[in-house]
Amino acid sequence: MKKPVIIVGAGLSGLRAASLLHTKGVECVVLEARRRIGGRVISETIGGTDLAKVDLGPTWFWPDYEPLITRLVKELGLQTFLQHTEGALLYEQSENAVPQRHVLPEGAVQRSFRLHGGVESLIDAVHDTLPPGTVQMNTAVKAIRMNNDGDITVEADEQGGKKEWKAEAVILAMPPRLVARHLSFSPSLPEDLIQSMLEMPTWMAGQAKAIAIYDRPFWRKDGLSGQVTSWAGPLQEIHDASPDKGAGALFGFFGIPAATRRELGEDKIMKLVLEQLKRLFGEQAGSPLSLLYKDWSDDPHTAVREDAEPLMNFPEYGPLGHAGLWEQNILFAGTETAAENGGHLEGALQSAERAVSRLLENQNK
Repeated sequence: MKKPVIIVGAGLSGLRAASLLHTKGVECVVLEARRRIGGRVISETIGGTDLAKVDLGPTWFWPDYEPLITRLVKELGLQTFLQHTEGALLYEQSENAVPQRHVLPEGAVQRSFRLHGGVESLIDAVHDTLPPGTVQMNTAVKAIRMNNDGDITVEADEQGGKKEWKAEAVILAMPPRLVARHLSFSPSLPEDLIQSMLEMPTWMAGQAKAIAIYDRPFWRKDGLSGQVTSWAGPLQEIHDASPDKGAGALFGFFGIPAATRRELGEDKIMKLVLEQLKRLFGEQAGSPLSLLYKDWSDDPHTAVREDAEPLMNFPEYGPLGHAGLWEQNILFAGTETAAENGGHLEGALQSAERAVSRLLENQNK
């Protein structure tokens, strides 16, 4: 290829696509609007705990049925540990009712694993396979143009100025809704494709996550797994987020919609979270060493206005439709476009492999 492949988005899918192209000797440039790599992966260091990390984005993977990430983690030499699920689950039906304890039969919970150093360690390891300078951050792609001769130009805002790249092809490794709302194309993408992108919910975009950090996982001595299902809220689903040793951590997903969280404000939400944790795990749970909060619906590089609507069911993800005049020049990656495991890290990797495979096939025609 005479010109580089431009990849838009430095999340797991974009970085993996770049790594795969690099192994094939294909030059590529990854453009990322954020000041960091990783996309929806954020791993925060727990202060005073030998630099253990917890995840404010994706957390687990399942080796029993996710072969791509399992193989990649092994190839990169990353260390893993089993997600803690031993002990009783709690069911909270209301604020005034005593939580019910249930112990699931052995084997009822599918084994999931976490990464030492959080999922950020996977992002960093994939990034390290790329030549220096491959990823350019603070670079927000705004437009993609193709002239009558088929020459492609990618235009981006870069630290207050504009910059252009000539491209052999473009891989859009970002949520489809962001593509539809923030990128312009000349010639235009087909209307039915744009509509299908707007109808495809961005994974996690309407959700928020809270993590309470403690000096140890004290709930385990009471025979609790840390898992909770709640109809009282504000957290509707809680899990043990502790590192494999030392500190303790509990994280939860919210049951209240994005608009309500915005009205309440972070201070009020955190107060409600602590009240709930005390109801469930006792007074000690109300005094964490720190309390982390990430509302993905407020992240402009993740969510658009359509994502404020709560999801009633798991979205139907998969490859997007025909791109019209762009069919040979634009490829879609990202977990929302995966044929299987959409929304998971596995889906992000699967979509990257599919996009690279199709790109190479197109170039060899």
